[in-house]
Amino acid sequence: MSQSKTPQKAFNVADSCRWAALAVVLIASFMDAVDVTVVNMALPSIEREVGASMSQLQWITGGYALAFALGLITGGRLGDLFGRKRIFLLGVAGFTITSLVCGISHSPELLLGGRIAQGAMAALMVPQVLSIIHATFPERERGKVFGIYGAVMALGTVMGPLIGALIVEGDMMGWGWRPIFLVNIPLGITGLVAGALVISESKAERAARLDVVGVVLAAAGLLALVLPLTQGRELGWPTWTYVSMAAAVPLLALFVVWERRLTRRGGSPLVVLSLFSRRSFAGGQGVQLMFGLASGVFFLAWTLYLQLGLGWTPLKAGLSGLPLSAAMMAGAGLSMQVLVPRFGRAVLQAGALLATAGMVLFLSWAKHYGADISQWQAIVPLIPMGLGMGLIVAPLTDLILSEVPHEHAGSASGLTNTTTQLGQAVGVALSSAVFFDRLGHGSPADQAQRMPDAFAGSLWYVAGVFAAAFVLLFAVPRLTSRKLAGAGPQQQPEEQQEPVSAS
Repeated sequence: MSQSKTPQKAFNVADSCRWAALAVVLIASFMDAVDVTVVNMALPSIEREVGASMSQLQWITGGYALAFALGLITGGRLGDLFGRKRIFLLGVAGFTITSLVCGISHSPELLLGGRIAQGAMAALMVPQVLSIIHATFPERERGKVFGIYGAVMALGTVMGPLIGALIVEGDMMGWGWRPIFLVNIPLGITGLVAGALVISESKAERAARLDVVGVVLAAAGLLALVLPLTQGRELGWPTWTYVSMAAAVPLLALFVVWERRLTRRGGSPLVVLSLFSRRSFAGGQGVQLMFGLASGVFFLAWTLYLQLGLGWTPLKAGLSGLPLSAAMMAGAGLSMQVLVPRFGRAVLQAGALLATAGMVLFLSWAKHYGADISQWQAIVPLIPMGLGMGLIVAPLTDLILSEVPHEHAGSASGLTNTTTQLGQAVGVALSSAVFFDRLGHGSPADQAQRMPDAFAGSLWYVAGVFAAAFVLLFAVPRLTSRKLAGAGPQQQPEEQQEPVSAS
């Protein structure tokens, strides 16, 4: 992102409303973190009630992630240009309205459109959170505040599936899955009113102009790839699907050419391509993409496998995911506080191998026991997977930013978030080939019978992606990860440093 030259006195005079403002933006962050995962547990109920097809279920999850990914960097730039408070409140209002649309939908098409629009609104809302924190809190308080922010985001991600399971199982007022979206309405209205009162407006003094051509090229290239992957199997792979996937290559190549040209002309590209010349950044982004791809396939297939294949209730399925979340949090704590400072990159690679081993164990048991697999057998493989993911995810962002120049820290952070979301969207789309293709067509009873075998087949892909992450980590300099305890982005001399807008 571009530099934001905030007057120093803004950090010396305490903002009496800054903690109230923090509460507002954290509620918004929590809503987004929950909404990314809460819908997974409701997918079988949505399929039954509104008659959604398997490809529409993919879009309900992947469409949100894709719209979110495509809009993240653009949303951050809009905040710099027009004011972070203004764009944040616009995002909250849009997120609330689209949540209402999703909650009252009686057709899969309306629900799908609402989810895509909801992801786009989240892309306006979420990037402003870190920028508002950066502009509102003095430097001495930011470490504590960012720690609180990270804990809230982790809690939202962990609690999403369980909240979704409780809502669907509880069937409040006979509304079934709908309250997973409708609960955002009172939260959103409260956030709008409180945000208007307590958040201070800020914008970058030298905000970068929005790279509209870059946005259009990136969106067109990614949509040309994701749309046929999601729809192709159900439509019988017509000619246009192959043409579209082939067209994605020149579109994305043209995007790279445009970004390089814009950089040479002194403009502000959507993606700072020079960042990829640093091994830690390029390798780290590759790992982020692998994790997005793996989670995009796994969590969609896992949810359908437990509920449709094994006949578990949403609550039983949601509770089965708690050991995964607990192991991930434990791995994250061990990684950052104990292991990485001593052993560096090897800890992250051990995490990738642990996650791979967990998936291999799961697929062997799923194939051997079929629909007779017990709950403990479906839980045990998730523990090494969660532990391994925690060992990697916690230090990975710091590793990615460790060699990034200070003036590009905002852009690098935004691109890192975008890579993860994009990986999830493409992963959900790829589930057509690695999961739904094995599931085949037919009646729900026939598909339920084939579900264990289809799920086991998809786990080969997930294990392979984690193994690819292990290989990609060799691109990361071995000693870089030993700097993670506090190095952060490479800084300019103290007197030249300026706050950087985060997105």
